[in-house]
Amino acid sequence: MKIKTWLLISYLMVMILPLITAYFLFAWINSYNNEQKVEENIQLRAELDDIKQELNDPALYVSQADRGNLKTDADQSKLITLYDGNGVIIYSSNPTLQSTQFALSKEQLYQDLYELEQGYSSFSYKQPVFDQHELVGFFDVEIARDKWVAGVEKRSYIVGGLFLIVFVLIYLTVIRLVNKKLNIRLTGLMGDMSAYAAGETVNERPTNQDEIGKLTEHFYHMKQQIDAARETIEQEQDTKEYLIASVSHDLKTPLTSIKAYAEALHTQKLTNEEQSEYRRVIMEKSNFMQQMLDDLLTYTLLKSPSHEMELVEVEGDEFFEMLVSDYEEISRKQGIYLETTAKVCGRYQVNPKEMMRIADNLVSNAIQHTKSENHLWVAALSSDMMPPDWLFDFTPNFWKENAMYFIVQNEGEGLSEEKSAHVFDPLYQADEARSKQYIHGSGLGLSITKQIIEKHGGDVYFYSKENVGTCVICELPQL
Repeated sequence: MKIKTWLLISYLMVMILPLITAYFLFAWINSYNNEQKVEENIQLRAELDDIKQELNDPALYVSQADRGNLKTDADQSKLITLYDGNGVIIYSSNPTLQSTQFALSKEQLYQDLYELEQGYSSFSYKQPVFDQHELVGFFDVEIARDKWVAGVEKRSYIVGGLFLIVFVLIYLTVIRLVNKKLNIRLTGLMGDMSAYAAGETVNERPTNQDEIGKLTEHFYHMKQQIDAARETIEQEQDTKEYLIASVSHDLKTPLTSIKAYAEALHTQKLTNEEQSEYRRVIMEKSNFMQQMLDDLLTYTLLKSPSHEMELVEVEGDEFFEMLVSDYEEISRKQGIYLETTAKVCGRYQVNPKEMMRIADNLVSNAIQHTKSENHLWVAALSSDMMPPDWLFDFTPNFWKENAMYFIVQNEGEGLSEEKSAHVFDPLYQADEARSKQYIHGSGLGLSITKQIIEKHGGDVYFYSKENVGTCVICELPQL
């Protein structure tokens, strides 16, 4: 439930529940009043009949009459007032009224005769008195409702107490719910934020689908992004440190060799054949160092977030047919059986120079790891073509619509699953004898390939099996 809706419902509860409680309490008092009314009327009628029988005596309204023996005069719950025919008070059980000559007007005197009037604290009844059809006076009786008033007052205190208790319970319930729904959760979120800012571990808790829950989810999502960014930065820093150390080590060996051969050429007397061999070694190791530095520069450039690769639109059939060609001669020299296929339709956005770098890198690497008399396949195929039947059976079904695939597959020793998982790591060598690394390359080729393909919006897949071979697949999206 949304907090806004929950607060509105709570507000209505605080307003409506006390009113409902007050209504039921009032109904309870009213029900008590109705129950007492019947019993009270029966009792009152009996008392009133006795009073009327006593006060209906015309002798009581004669001047100088003896009224000291009235039974009702001794009852403090009843107020008796006698009037003469003109409405002048001639007797009252109330000493205050008895000592006055107060008189009622004709209208007041004849109003509500024979009617039992009910008030909050008493009943009143007024009736004329006749002596042989001659009006001699009036009597007015007020009977106190002490029992009823006491009951009402008692229940009023009870009702007031119950109403107060209900109100306090509602108030405490709302406070508890607000504390549980808002305060505890907001305090917990603030505590998590403070702990995370202080570098402490924050354990994620289940969240509700309300505003605070979504705010907490956003915080957890932000925390995950920050943690991922920190981890990425740490990994990049570790990679840079490893890269610097590895490059320093890998450059040191050929540089030492170059220095030694150069000193030998300068200081020693060598035959022409020895001099030629030394120069060849120096050139070979210099080329390796140049390749290493070029690959390192390319890798660093591709890792830069500000680097934007320039892409141009090309026809798939022409460009990729050119890409898979020109490897027959080098394969023939190595005694490798090369099979090339180019069946690509549609248009693609590529960087021609970088794509040629990928093709040269993958094919050269495959040739280096393919023995004589073994097979090497290089293909560029659209996804609307059937997958080639020469694909190794351990490659999964990667075919997607609106894409093309550049595939380089070779027979050879292959790699284990453990080593295959690290082939895209920079400077990773399946052959851990790094002193011979210059023979196989810089160790950045596959990492550079992956970054270039990802800059094109595609992906790279590497599959290998020991004693069978290796298959590298580059996927590019079609326009």
